[in-house]
Amino acid sequence: MRRRVGPKGQVVIPKVIRDALKIGPGSEVTFALFDGEKAVLRASRTDVVDTFEQIAKGGKSIGQFPPHAAYERELRKRRA
Repeated sequence: MRRRVGPKGQVVIPKVIRDALKIGPGSEVTFALFDGEKAVLRASRTDVVDTFEQIAKGGKSIGQFPPHAAYERELRKRRA
């Protein structure tokens, strides 16, 4: 879909897109720019999700994480 940018830099989001993203008057949306030429629009999520996503993108990989072993270690520490 193509839309024309108005004199104030505004663009009307097509109804089919608004309906799919469940956005309406007063909704917040997030824009992201990729490769300097691709823009993505998405409905804003809660701040907690965005914060976690930013932390996850910048963090180191933990590699293999055996959850059962970690659980058992934590239980032993708490019982000590």
